Order: sequence, then structure tokens, then C-alpha cells
Amino acid sequence: MSGPPVTVGCSVMLSPGAAGPPDSGVITAVLQVIATAGGMPLAVTGSLCTLVNSVSGVPYVLPIGQPGASTGVTIGGQALVRVGDRIPSGPGILTVLGPPAAPFVSDGNAP
Repeated sequence: MSGPPVTVGCSVMLSPGAAGPPDSGVITAVLQVIATAGGMPLAVTGSLCTLVNSVSGVPYVLPIGQPGASTGVTIGGQALVRVGDRIPSGPGILTVLGPPAAPFVSDGNAP
């Protein structure tokens, strides 16, 4: 799905979660510093999310997987992550909810 790029603080949801029901969380670390929007680094595959297990309440870290992100925009060899992307990660599909880092920028490339 095409859409605007995201950064640290963007809400995400993993379904199914680590224990079955969906887990929610946020992007907490973006390891690339080449591309920014409004001074914040744009999230790419390999960025880290902190999710909370919906059953136990225990937080855990999950890297964003590769397939499902942008096929046309890469930063340092990693695909750009956008609002609306559904990316296979860990035990399920990570859905990127938002808000966008730069709502005035949109990547129209396929996942």
C-alpha cells in the first residue's frame, strides 16, 4: 500500500501477536540517519518496534521485516516504511497505523 513515510513514535499492530491476540506498540528505533523528514529519521525495514503482549502485558522488541514495505524507495538498501504497510514480521503481520512523519510526502510504489 502506498502512503506517507513514518518515523519514531508511529503506532503499529502485530496480528496475530506473540500469544495469539493482536499486540500493539510503536516504532522506537530507526537505525538509518541518511534520510529525514522534519528532523526525524524515516523508518525503514530493520527499524525496531516495541510491542506489548496483549495477554501478559510484557513488552518485547520486534524488527520490521523486509517484504511488504516500499519496492521503489530504499534508503541504505532498506525499504521505506509507510502508513498502511502490512509487513510480515515475527509471528504475524505488522500493520503500520501512523501518524506519518511527513504527511506532505507520499510514496506511490507497490509494497
